[in-house]
Amino acid sequence: MSSLVQKTIKNRIEVVGNGLHTGEATKAILCPAPENQGILFHVTHKGHTVQIPATIEHLNPSDCVRNTTLNKDGVKINTIEHLLSACYGLGITNLTVEVNGCELPILDGSAQPWVEALTKAEMITQKAEAFCWEIMEPISIVDGDRSLLVLPCDTLKITCTSTDSRQTHTQHLSLTIDPNTYASEIAAARTFTTYEDIEPLLKLGKIKGGTLDCAVVIKGDKYLSNGPMRYPDEFVRHKILDILGDLSLVGHPIKGHIIAIKTGHTLNARLTKAILAQEEQTALPLSPSNSSAAIDIHGILKLLPHRYPFAMVDRVLAIQDNTLVALKNITINEPCFTGHFPENPVFPGVLQVEAMAQAAGILLGIKLNTNTQNKQVFFMSADKVKFRHIVQPGDQLRIEAKLLKIKNNCIGYAEAQCLVADQVVSSAELMFMLRDL
Repeated sequence: MSSLVQKTIKNRIEVVGNGLHTGEATKAILCPAPENQGILFHVTHKGHTVQIPATIEHLNPSDCVRNTTLNKDGVKINTIEHLLSACYGLGITNLTVEVNGCELPILDGSAQPWVEALTKAEMITQKAEAFCWEIMEPISIVDGDRSLLVLPCDTLKITCTSTDSRQTHTQHLSLTIDPNTYASEIAAARTFTTYEDIEPLLKLGKIKGGTLDCAVVIKGDKYLSNGPMRYPDEFVRHKILDILGDLSLVGHPIKGHIIAIKTGHTLNARLTKAILAQEEQTALPLSPSNSSAAIDIHGILKLLPHRYPFAMVDRVLAIQDNTLVALKNITINEPCFTGHFPENPVFPGVLQVEAMAQAAGILLGIKLNTNTQNKQVFFMSADKVKFRHIVQPGDQLRIEAKLLKIKNNCIGYAEAQCLVADQVVSSAELMFMLRDL
């Protein structure tokens, strides 16, 4: 697992057009998003608004007919692959997309208008790191004469063959993907279909908004399009574009060599699920460990890089199996009370979350038998955070952290809670990382 920097956009920008399959006018507003959010669709359709994360758990393979569709609580968002591809290709990790319909606009049938919109909105880097999964073992997906293979590789490389059922118009391309390559070699490639497939797709209720302005039609040896071909091998480039869009549903970038033959959205989705399954399989089992004696502040400072005023664990009381119990004493001398709040001091919830993360980080360090001489703990994300009661000077936080699993010998997942006098005051699910210094 290697790291990159998370990205979002600085300004909101509106993109309007018609949906490829519904033919309906639709508007998408691309908005800045906070760190660790990911790509999130706010879909308003028929008076009902649902937030749909761009993750594989919200994809039904039966919806992957000539597009990628997410579904949550009965609300769908269709034809998202070109925007997701643009985000993946440019390295955008956090984005909120407000949509007033059930389909994104098809625009010119490529990802180029999305690239232009994201660029105009001004892409900016964020402080948090984005983590890139490195394929550990080969993964193979086969369906008749269609196949996807991904091999370990120190970059993201895609080798693709595109052809039709008659094996005409066969095209091959192999590219290493980075933002510059994506923008110049992939983004402008348009979607395409054969003339013979148009009527069956219309009978399925598809491509109601399809025109030669947003697609290339292959009829015999001719290419029908409003404009010249953008690349001599535009079809295989669009296949790579779609692979990247569907691959984004992993939730983070990957490093690997993808070899694709006659792939489509359904097969791409199966690969995405297989990659996530490999990640889960590399999680280390948490075997029970002997109980440990208390760790004083000197031992804690050997396990954590944090120092005043951000050291949030004063003592570890005990470690039993995969659970740690620690203390944080809250005094009026805490620097945060000078502004939070001078007349009514309240210990901030975010610092309680930080205390939980540090306690879990200590446990991970002990499990992996490491220290700050060669590793450093980085807090990655928090989920299901709840604050139940106010914490004030004089309180003593009892922090209970349980390590759930470890991935790739460096990523930790934990659940934790803070208590005051046996009353839970806050809780969270946490993810954090140990990195080489």
